Amino acid sequence: MDFAQYGHLWRRKEVRRLLLVAMVARLPHSAAGVLLTLHVVQTLGLGYAAAGAVAAVLTIGIALGAPWRGRRVDTAGLRTALVPSIVAEAVVWGVAPHLDYPGLLVAALVGGLFALPIFSVVRQSLGVMTHAGQRRTAFALDSICTEVTFMVGPALAAFVAVNVSTVWGLTGVGASAALAGLSLLWFNPPTRTGQPGAVPGAGADDPELVEVASGPESAESPAPTEVAAGQADGASGLRRLLGRARGGPAWAGVAVIVVMAVAAGAGMVLSGTDVGIVAILREHGQGGELGVVFFFWCFASLVGGLLYGAMHRPVSPLVLLTAMSVLTIPMGLAHDTVTLSLLSVLPGLLCAPTLSAASERVAELVPERRRGEAMGWYGSALTAGTALGSPLTGTLIDAVGPWSGFVGIGVAGTLLCVGGIVAQNARRRRSPQSVG
Repeated sequence: MDFAQYGHLWRRKEVRRLLLVAMVARLPHSAAGVLLTLHVVQTLGLGYAAAGAVAAVLTIGIALGAPWRGRRVDTAGLRTALVPSIVAEAVVWGVAPHLDYPGLLVAALVGGLFALPIFSVVRQSLGVMTHAGQRRTAFALDSICTEVTFMVGPALAAFVAVNVSTVWGLTGVGASAALAGLSLLWFNPPTRTGQPGAVPGAGADDPELVEVASGPESAESPAPTEVAAGQADGASGLRRLLGRARGGPAWAGVAVIVVMAVAAGAGMVLSGTDVGIVAILREHGQGGELGVVFFFWCFASLVGGLLYGAMHRPVSPLVLLTAMSVLTIPMGLAHDTVTLSLLSVLPGLLCAPTLSAASERVAELVPERRRGEAMGWYGSALTAGTALGSPLTGTLIDAVGPWSGFVGIGVAGTLLCVGGIVAQNARRRRSPQSVG
């Protein structure tokens, strides 16, 4: 392990500034999930399934909006792409907490469609601000900063919801997100090589990245070499089919699709865990101690991300997600804040490594000119999983009890990974090289 890489990256002013701005920009939305759940359950007096449905609609909106927002960054530039988000964040979340439940669902969808694309922008920027050998550490460092944000956001959300009101909390989310967007607009980090702050040849120094044209006419262009490896069988037909579709992404090979599935599974498990934590603590009258559990969970993820980023060899995202899903199941045994905090540590250790490994894999497989769009689809996969995880967990909690949410989401994540591993092994038997 080489921890010195963290110091090298942090000493670079442009990288440090990007990560600090990203932390501020992510803070409002790190609080939004808990605030929405508590707003529906506490302020509107509805169940956890209803709360999960609002979270699902929000994340469906994000999933639909992220790819075209990512492509907008690629084609029009970051500043032009950010303006609609800045306006929408302030307006939507200023109005949403004053609406009834059906109106809240509509507001959540619109808010998701125009959500600040902070995830894809930061990962895309880091991809051109670092060389191939630094990307694992850079993505891990970003995950660590994200975990710090998620230590503060949910705790602050719980405090505001319990001691002030969820209405003021959600209004604050919109105002803070708009201010964060303005900060990102002012900073204007690079998203392509050749822009100020980008490392010269960041996309060209990686032999796994092969440039393709950026339009639909590129459908027959070669895929990146790692995607193309071992695609002589029927799997390559899927890539060609996707590429031939009008406007279809030529970079969407089998390896990329596997990573998207991992992202969806991770989103499902993490969002389900979110809802489960709220439900168990509220059942035992300890809703005000949400911040304690989130601190343990996110600090464990921070440590896991720190260790993963210092490793010299990558670990398969499928393996990491399998372990995280299995270790989430015992959280259903918790009966108070202390036991829930302790049981969250082991799955928490794997949160940041899972997302870092998946992001790194996307950066390896997709050419720089299409990486903004690819990161948008990656974010969509992540949020699509989130959209599934929240209502699934909420429905189980309402029907059976808070413990069942952790069991259900852990089993679902495990089954998804087992299916991916089985498919991957079957492919290895047909091809001399793996693509996953």
